Amino acid sequence: MANALVIHKDRFPQSLRSLRAAQYVRMSTEFQQYSIENQAVVIAAYAQLHNLSIVRTYRDEGESGLTIKNRMGLARLVDDVRSGNADFGTILVFDVSRWGRFQDVDESAYYEFICKQAGIKVAYCAEQFQNDGSLISQIIKNIKRVMAAEYSRELSAKVYAGQSRFAKLGFKMGGRVAYGLERVVVDEQSQPKGILKTGERKYLSTEHVRIRPGSPDEIATVKWIFDEFVRGTTEKRIARELNLRGVPTNHGGPWRRTFVTDLLRNEVYIGNLIYNRVGQKLGSKKNPNPENLWIRTEGCVEPIIGRDMFMRVRTIMQERRVDISEDEMLARLRRVLMKRGKLSMAIIDKTVSLPCSRTYLKHFGSLQNVYRLIGYTGSRWWDAMEIHRRWSALNAGNAELLRERFQKMGYTATFDPAIECLRVKGVGNICFRLARWQAFYEDHSWRWAVRRRTKSPAGWMVVTRLGKHNKEVLDYLLLPSTSFQRVWLTFSDRTRGAHKIESFASFADLARSVVRRLSKHRPVNH
Repeated sequence: MANALVIHKDRFPQSLRSLRAAQYVRMSTEFQQYSIENQAVVIAAYAQLHNLSIVRTYRDEGESGLTIKNRMGLARLVDDVRSGNADFGTILVFDVSRWGRFQDVDESAYYEFICKQAGIKVAYCAEQFQNDGSLISQIIKNIKRVMAAEYSRELSAKVYAGQSRFAKLGFKMGGRVAYGLERVVVDEQSQPKGILKTGERKYLSTEHVRIRPGSPDEIATVKWIFDEFVRGTTEKRIARELNLRGVPTNHGGPWRRTFVTDLLRNEVYIGNLIYNRVGQKLGSKKNPNPENLWIRTEGCVEPIIGRDMFMRVRTIMQERRVDISEDEMLARLRRVLMKRGKLSMAIIDKTVSLPCSRTYLKHFGSLQNVYRLIGYTGSRWWDAMEIHRRWSALNAGNAELLRERFQKMGYTATFDPAIECLRVKGVGNICFRLARWQAFYEDHSWRWAVRRRTKSPAGWMVVTRLGKHNKEVLDYLLLPSTSFQRVWLTFSDRTRGAHKIESFASFADLARSVVRRLSKHRPVNH
């Protein structure tokens, strides 16, 4: 029975599952030191009152409830429920807001519905209603969800108003400090209390943060950068020189052209702080704000650079900038393509007559869009994208074929395209991946590499193995997810057995083998 495909856990009888519970706890910021403990106390009391034994804990610390993104605890809970691996019959949550302050209340209901569909109840322990599906409970629960979402919107508006007020007073409102400067914590009377290092935060709500010049070495570096730029040295050469000298940056990485450009444009070096240049509310995507919404506070920082020097730098930047239409941007790029025969981000940045690649990205969204508009299809990156789409479509089609086979056998199977995973209820998970061909190694044998997604659930992998130069399908492989010790698995035909990899000449052969073994070891009740 060594080849038996056993990918399910022993299931608890329903009578035992009904006595077992999991708890989900969440705090939105790391300053709520006792929030999770308080939730756990209320949940424990509820469990004892209803004769439930808490066997699992899912937790999210310091995570916002606006979306499920970054909430690994809730995501893991939903994944366990979906895959049929949940060995409990009830999920205990402190209240509706701890489940989430989703701005779309349907999203909150959706995750609860997934649990309900799997036969698992969700109980809100601190609420005054029983989540029993009655009309009253449904009305109250939806009102609570709307209130939780509205609370986040109101809180966001209040926080923004407070931050704007303090920004106008010259205080630093979060974010990384610019090179050559440091953050100082001050009390209510603006008296210094200490310097904040990278990653540190103030502790008291009555404290605030001001900016002041940093170490003498960094101040000298800032002045040198401005002087060199005025002399005619480009940002790229300035960055190269700083890296050759071994001058460290304040973010741990090397000096780059864009970093030098941003430094030269930053008004903080003449004493001004600018707040609200970028807007991001309620977990939405960051977007630049129009200049009339910026909050500029002048003279709140001790200047490092004189205003005359700063204005000379700004004038040089404005004079070298040429504003052209998007049609002209594409026309110039087309001429460079005809002359060079190829394009890349490096070529765009080095060509004097072209805007930089960042400008193209800002106007057109991606280089892929730019290349499409000028009819350029010779990019290796473009080819790789097209190849990836082709093989991903093949995997999706094979997953649909396998799903249909399971459905005919009486199983409930759903395909999640986000992680390319087929979830078979009562059986487990089967993920679909690609094994790409690699060049010869020292022993003259071929190698293949397959990457496991970090969010792929435990189960089995159906791998489409590609032939030489990744131009055609060689065969189809089946292997357990436990074969992956890391994200990447590299193997050859000689080492295939050590990784428990089985080979099939066609996908139909693989599908028949999988379904036959599953139906043999996991009969379905029709």
